[in-house]
Amino acid sequence: MAPPLAVSSPHVRRFLLILAACSSSPKATPPVTPPPPAGEGLKPVEAFASIGDRSARSRALFGEVARVLTSARCSNCHPPDDVPRQGDHHVLHDPPIIRGTANNGVDGLHCGTCHQDRNAELARIPGAPAWQLAPLQMAWLDRTPSQICAQLSDPKRNGGRSLAQVHDHLAHDKLVAWGWAPGANRIPAPGSQAQVAALFQAWIDSGAVCP
Repeated sequence: MAPPLAVSSPHVRRFLLILAACSSSPKATPPVTPPPPAGEGLKPVEAFASIGDRSARSRALFGEVARVLTSARCSNCHPPDDVPRQGDHHVLHDPPIIRGTANNGVDGLHCGTCHQDRNAELARIPGAPAWQLAPLQMAWLDRTPSQICAQLSDPKRNGGRSLAQVHDHLAHDKLVAWGWAPGANRIPAPGSQAQVAALFQAWIDSGAVCP
């Protein structure tokens, strides 16, 4: 009979670390998961047509977009430091995880170690393709819609994107799409990905004026 592996073995320590990181705490796992709550709606683009002043309409459109950007499903991935957030109150990631040089964790414990390309419903672990934090230059947790708008409009702070590219990111990115299908009874972002993309395009078309 082979002797048991020593806990001091680096391979065993790494396995235990990964196991602990990917495990949900018992108190956070209910015996039965209720249906996910319905997300709040977004006003359609047509709702802003009555605002005659173009600049005022543009500011109002971005204000509606900001309801998604400031929601927990979005802003938890845009922290101003190296720690992801969790839940509707933006608590620090538990177990402790840090950003790493590529925004997807550190060697041996990348985000993808636990967060796969889809939600793991039984384990209550969220997942989507390329799970990671937004770069620090794109941090906006706890910032105002005005501050976020100025940031998104600045290629130096939005990942080098034009407004058209930011729109494409909002409209088609699969990690962004997770915000409306977060699983495990998490409250989804308001509206839908298609709705926020339409609002963002209308904001661009109206002059991209920040609140």
